[in-house]
Amino acid sequence: MYMIPDDEYDMNIKHAMLHADLGQIYDLSKEKRNLVLPYEDRHKKIRDKKRAERAQLNSADGDTAEINDQFYRDHKLLLVLFRVLAVMPITRSSPGRVTFKWKSLATIYAVFFYIAMTVVVFYVGRERIRILSETKKFDEKIYAYIFLIFLVPHFWIPFVGWGVAKEVAVYKTMWGSFQVRYYRVTGRNLVFPRLKMLLYFISIGCVLCALLFLMSLSALLEGFLLWHTSAYFHIITMINMNCALWYINCRGIKEASKSLSNSFKEDLHEDINAQIISQYRYLWLNLSEMLQALGNAYARTYSTYCLFMFVNITIAIYGAVSEIFDHGFRFSFKEMGLLVDATYCSILLFVFCDCSHKSTLTVAQGVQDTLLSLNLFNVDLPTQKEIDLFIQAIEMNPAVVSLKGYADVNRELLSSSIATITIYLIVLLQFKLSLVTQYTHVAAHST
Repeated sequence: MYMIPDDEYDMNIKHAMLHADLGQIYDLSKEKRNLVLPYEDRHKKIRDKKRAERAQLNSADGDTAEINDQFYRDHKLLLVLFRVLAVMPITRSSPGRVTFKWKSLATIYAVFFYIAMTVVVFYVGRERIRILSETKKFDEKIYAYIFLIFLVPHFWIPFVGWGVAKEVAVYKTMWGSFQVRYYRVTGRNLVFPRLKMLLYFISIGCVLCALLFLMSLSALLEGFLLWHTSAYFHIITMINMNCALWYINCRGIKEASKSLSNSFKEDLHEDINAQIISQYRYLWLNLSEMLQALGNAYARTYSTYCLFMFVNITIAIYGAVSEIFDHGFRFSFKEMGLLVDATYCSILLFVFCDCSHKSTLTVAQGVQDTLLSLNLFNVDLPTQKEIDLFIQAIEMNPAVVSLKGYADVNRELLSSSIATITIYLIVLLQFKLSLVTQYTHVAAHST
């Protein structure tokens, strides 16, 4: 997809605002005549004067972006946790700018942390492989496979974290520029209600869930020593935080879409003209571009994330159902553990797909409803043309989160994943039943 340059956004918004002409016509410090004008005219002149002043703001200016970048301030804690776990070493290198550099302190720390944790993961992985080779019981083998699979995401970190850090930094910087443009067009600051408080609860929950999960495994599973948890803690926390990060990004897009559509409706209620519609058209295109930039920036991260969930859910359900076939439902810890693992991964996959679906629904819905509700017979020809251009822009830029074309993240991805997992489970269980039947025949002939 063609990405509109930032300077083109600014140029078109400024052009639509007619800031130079408005600054000359509506200079309230010189024009005293407006004191005797009707209230509506005075209100319009004051509003236009403020619009002209806002038009002077530059979204490329770091200090201006820093002041308006409420989204970064609200979810900063989550980005700090990603840096601490050496997953995404991006930093706020200057006001309003998020960057990634291989020679930065955050990246150097990430490399040393990763090397140290790799030693631990290798050592624990060798222990799990030894247990897998020695055990003869089916349920213990399934658990050994799952614990080995949980170690795999550690080796993806350089590819899905550091490898996409530059794109993620660009996406995060886009938020600052968008919020400046939003203020220029609407005269309101973009806010995200309860997002910061929610993020604190989510961040603490990600860490506590990983800690409680590993402590319970260490206490209840034979051969899972306490020090083994050191290899899994950062991995499970990272998995939880990736889901939380995607949810926060989608919620940010959703809140921005609602605010944009509400402001658009309020401004058109006061005055319908081509300039206002043109401003909102470019602002909406900027938001749509950010939605697609979200999927492109995190394409590697969440492609591997989905694959991990698919494999984990399939093996966990297969192990649990096989145990039930062999011994009946005994409510043993191992059976419940497998079902909990499958449920845990299913919930993470559901949140990933569902929040994307909800955010895409709100991007175009509000402004589209407002545009379609306008009576074209009551507006002039330039305004009609701008309305048509806005509707065409919405149709030609559908709100879809795509992982660089590999998959569209919505509820269809969830349903197709369930169908794929079901097919694999049917094949595996048929293979299991054939082995059981073959074993029964052999036992019967031997007796």
